[in-house]
Amino acid sequence: MTITKQSVWGKLAILFSFVLLGLLCTLAVADKASAHGYISSPASRSLLCNQGTNKNCGAIQYEPQSVEGVGGFPAAGPADGSIAGVGKYTELDAQSSDRWKKVDMKGGSNTFTWTLTANHITEKWDYYITKIGWDPNKPLTRDQLESKPFCTVDGGMKKPEMMVTHTCNVPTDRTGYYIILSVWEIGDTVNAFYQAVDVNLTQGGGTTTPDPEPTVLPNFPASVWCSGHTESSITMEWSASTASAGIKNYEVSRDGKVVGTATGTNYIDNGLPADSTYSYTVVAVDNKGNRSTASVPVSASTLPAVVTPAPDTQVPTRPTSLKAGNVTETTAAFTWTASTDNIGVTKYEIYRDGRLLGTTASTSYSDSGLKASTAYAYTVIALDAANNRSTASTALTLTTKAAVVTPPTATGTWDSMKIYLAGDIVTYNGIEYKAGWWTQGDQPDNSDVWKPVSTTAVQAWNSTKAYNGGDQVTYAGHTYKAKWWTKGEIPTNGGVWVLVA
Repeated sequence: MTITKQSVWGKLAILFSFVLLGLLCTLAVADKASAHGYISSPASRSLLCNQGTNKNCGAIQYEPQSVEGVGGFPAAGPADGSIAGVGKYTELDAQSSDRWKKVDMKGGSNTFTWTLTANHITEKWDYYITKIGWDPNKPLTRDQLESKPFCTVDGGMKKPEMMVTHTCNVPTDRTGYYIILSVWEIGDTVNAFYQAVDVNLTQGGGTTTPDPEPTVLPNFPASVWCSGHTESSITMEWSASTASAGIKNYEVSRDGKVVGTATGTNYIDNGLPADSTYSYTVVAVDNKGNRSTASVPVSASTLPAVVTPAPDTQVPTRPTSLKAGNVTETTAAFTWTASTDNIGVTKYEIYRDGRLLGTTASTSYSDSGLKASTAYAYTVIALDAANNRSTASTALTLTTKAAVVTPPTATGTWDSMKIYLAGDIVTYNGIEYKAGWWTQGDQPDNSDVWKPVSTTAVQAWNSTKAYNGGDQVTYAGHTYKAKWWTKGEIPTNGGVWVLVA
């Protein structure tokens, strides 16, 4: 059979329309993919925001599972005062004795349940608690927490189930309002998920168990949607339900008949015929067997069967006529003559000194981040939609320009009426300072915009100025060095400050 170019283009157009249909289904729910996990029992601060018990919570009320920050706590992680909201959800960092709803808890053996919406490879879970005598009317800091977790659960560098329960012994030596901070350390990224639980703690042992009778039955999934489909499968997702006994699983029905269950908030329905439409509903089931009402039916379809066109084996022609464009100290630009192909060239691969830099659909490229006075050899390879590759172009060698060194601008003694720009250097009380940005009237020893030029310069400590790790100050006749960023912490109180001399 002879395949004409017109028939190939027609089939490619059909294929593109089907692929676009699948992308639209996926893009429609792209904002649903950022979910990860939260403590559902006892209810965490962020979950109570989601349920409306905690008020004025900001954006976290819509996504209690997304309190994600840098891991490695307490050596690393969110800054003091931003631990509960990881520096992203500042409303969660508000702290006073009556700001948050408290969950009643007895000391001793308790269960903690994490509900996951994306089960990452896990290093461990740590559980910390605030110290006896902590001040609930001050921001939550590392100094307010016990230095070691009272409970650690090894994740084994594996993906956990979508619902994980830990049994931990909560300290029995304290009563009243305390914060339990749980940190879920992810094994394949540098991040972790943080959950603050506000508890009203009483002494004595005993295990926290669900209420004898459920006070809150499962609510039906309020939002159900199709997150993907193929010729033979449909992927459904839904918003998590809640219940006082905890959610056990979800029943997924197709056209009124149960086709499967899921412990998480998604289900892939496989083995379906192409180009078929179905109606899906989801029911939540709690750990006591109570069932919610069914969600609103959602219609979803498999993709039509795709006819695969004959494979394209013809390679594009070789890119030619590489010519230099604008070349600076750190950038090099160049152009070339377009390649040709029987179907069409889709992109070009750009190589510098034999290593792939990136791709472009145009016939020009600008490379950046280069060293001054340095020669670089560039080649280009053309690719078509079938990833057929041309031979490499002839190499073009470009040499960056020599660096122009601009010395810092010294502007004399600091003048409160003068405007200074970033990089300006002034002298104040015998110490040279360098401006980090535009400023006027900010006293060098009392403003974050000014930094000492010399790393050995020692200033008098100022309670209104921020200091970075390594900065040194004098206070009460002694020299102190900051271990990390700080502002307003008195050097003699220890913690962030270390006595040098």
